[in-house]
Amino acid sequence: MVSDADATEAQRELLATLQRPDGQALNIFRVLANHPDLTRRWLVFGNHILGKSTLDARTRELVILRTGWLSGSDYEFGQHVLIAREAGVSDDDIYRTRTGPDDAGWSDADRAALRAADELHADQQITDPSWAALTAHFDTQQCMDLVFTVGQYVLVSMALNAFGVPRDAGVPGFDPEPT
Repeated sequence: MVSDADATEAQRELLATLQRPDGQALNIFRVLANHPDLTRRWLVFGNHILGKSTLDARTRELVILRTGWLSGSDYEFGQHVLIAREAGVSDDDIYRTRTGPDDAGWSDADRAALRAADELHADQQITDPSWAALTAHFDTQQCMDLVFTVGQYVLVSMALNAFGVPRDAGVPGFDPEPT
C-alpha cells in the first residue's frame, strides 16, 4: 500500500481525488496507487458501474454482494455491505446474498439477478431460462449493466484477493449474520 509519506507526486495527486470525507483513502486505492495510469483508466469504468448504471441501487448491490461472496473477497463483500445499507438494503437481504438465488425470501426480480450473477461467475454465460427470467424484469441496458457489473466485481475481487488488500477499519467483511 502506498503511504502518504512514501507517495510520489503522481500517487499523491491520485489519492487526493479518492479521499473520503475524513481525508483518508480506502486501502484498495492505496494499493492501486502503485499504478496511477491504470487506476485512472479503470475508475472511468468503475464509476459507470457504481454510479451511472441503469440498474437500481438495490439490484446493483445485491449482485455485487453475491459476486464478492462467490469470489471469496472479504474486502469487497464488506465494503458493499456498507454501500448496500446506504442504498436501503436490509441487513437480512445483505446477508442472504450469501445463500444465493434459491433462498425462498427473494422476489422474482432479485432471484433472476442473483441467478444471473451465479451463472456468470461459474460459467461466464447465462442460460436461456435465466435470460428469460432476467428479461421479464429488466430491459436490455439493465441486463447489459448487470453482466458488466458482475464482470467488474469479479475483476475487483480478484485484484483485492491477489494483492492481499486488508479491510478498512470498521468494514464488516464476511462476519456472521447480525443478531
